[in-house]
Amino acid sequence: MRLSAFALSTTKETPADAEIVSHQLMLRAGMIRKLGAGLYTWSPLGMRVLRRVEAIVREEMDATGALEVLMPAIQPAELWRESGRWDLMGDLMLRMHDRGEREYCFGPTHEEVITDFVKRDVSSYKQLPVNYYQIQTKFRDEIRPRFGLMRAREFIMKDAYSFHMDEADLDREYHVMRAAYTAILDRIGLDYRVVAADSGAIGGAKSEEFHVLAQTGEDELAVSEDGRYAANTEAATTHRPEGERAAATGELKKVATPGVATIAQLCQTLEVPAEKTAKAIVVMGEDARPILLVLRGDHTLNEIKAENLDGVATPLTFAEESVIREHFGAGPGSLGPVNLNIPVIADFALANAGDLVVGANYDGAHFVNFNWGRDSIEPQFADLRNVVAGDTSPDGSPLQLLRGIEVGHVFQLGDKYSKALELTVLDENGKAVTPQMGCYGFGVSRIVAAAIEQCHDDSGICWPTAIAPFELAIIPIKADKSAAVREACETLYAECRAAGIDVAFDDRGLRPGPMFADAELIGIPHRIVVSDRGLEAGTLEYKGRRDSESQNIEHSMDAIKQALGRTADE
Repeated sequence: MRLSAFALSTTKETPADAEIVSHQLMLRAGMIRKLGAGLYTWSPLGMRVLRRVEAIVREEMDATGALEVLMPAIQPAELWRESGRWDLMGDLMLRMHDRGEREYCFGPTHEEVITDFVKRDVSSYKQLPVNYYQIQTKFRDEIRPRFGLMRAREFIMKDAYSFHMDEADLDREYHVMRAAYTAILDRIGLDYRVVAADSGAIGGAKSEEFHVLAQTGEDELAVSEDGRYAANTEAATTHRPEGERAAATGELKKVATPGVATIAQLCQTLEVPAEKTAKAIVVMGEDARPILLVLRGDHTLNEIKAENLDGVATPLTFAEESVIREHFGAGPGSLGPVNLNIPVIADFALANAGDLVVGANYDGAHFVNFNWGRDSIEPQFADLRNVVAGDTSPDGSPLQLLRGIEVGHVFQLGDKYSKALELTVLDENGKAVTPQMGCYGFGVSRIVAAAIEQCHDDSGICWPTAIAPFELAIIPIKADKSAAVREACETLYAECRAAGIDVAFDDRGLRPGPMFADAELIGIPHRIVVSDRGLEAGTLEYKGRRDSESQNIEHSMDAIKQALGRTADE
């Protein structure tokens, strides 16, 4: 590609509203342009990267035997009402009416549509298993779209859906898709982790997420040091400590703590460490009565775990202050498990703890030297909190916390949607049975941004070669004054194209500085500089995007291929 004909549009200035590196660099490189909140137009440069990602995704999906389809982006409301998700999706779903006042939505996902498609086309067990996928635009009406493509409202996604006669076959395909996703990320060349995850609004019994590691990642991942265990902190589990609870060493005593409403204030006032305190959180139960959750003062409630507790209302609902005062006689900040007649659930980390500081259920007062069993009834102990660095994983290895960007998610849905939409097929005995389903999503546009978050430096993007917009840049020095340089560049350009090298020839007539800066900003992995001095010496100046210094190589296609990591016959 001749850059004089490519409409490359770069800028040195960082846009004021771009908060993270990928958003900043995609705007500076001219890959995307903002149309509205969470809405972006892809430029020719951005499309080259996007299409490379799509090609890898499509090749790996096709290799599994999955079949490509294309479903409507606009979906009728009745399908979503059948599945029970029309109201569940809430404001995240963009809803609309046609001229006949029929209700529709702009699809945030396609479980309902694909189930309806299979319901119409598949009737026998002989037609299963089958896996359909598409690469298509989705829309989710984010409350606060931000971070460019990382939290956009409109985005491109690969979503696949499989149908099976039994759970064993679903599990087989689940692992086929899992392997396909690891192959996609390996081919792109990113550092990533596969982690256990919560299924969220999609539902299902088992799910895992694929995260590209980056310091700016929105998700926190718990990964064991030996690498055998990994989970999103939403799903990472803790367990009850072994051994016996220490004996109490002091008498329960109420102390005044006026104005104290937080653990930090409590620790400062009583000069105790946070791990010797307990925090109380009141949630509503399924029977509309409050339930007290108790955690160690330095730990954080995991709301997904809390919502999954038996007896706790779904969705998780925190008690209003009027309800709290009715049952505790005090307001938030002074609550504890003493003298209560409501259910108490304490986190595993408190099972063996003793001599704690807890709320006294009097405003401005706490108890010191609190011990379970002696000062209150024994609670139910459960896993309530987010893991922290140093916790022990289920396989016994210490956990470390990493930041990740979710780019893929695989689910075992079971019969959640097939049953709701009354999809059945006839088995080998002629009996109608409900198929099992799997769902597999991959963020095609999001992974472009995730790759930049992981692969950049102070000069710009450092693309992995597999998804770079160009593999090689040819940059002439003073071509306007040297016929030899112009001729050598034209010859190299033709030879590179003939060899299948995706080359960008910077024939815009700029000074060397701006040409070098643009090549680094847009992340071209390899650069060749052609100059009169080099031609006289029979050399070309080569520099890899991540190299600190350039080097002279022989002026030949074999030398260029070697620098690009190709064999001579490629």
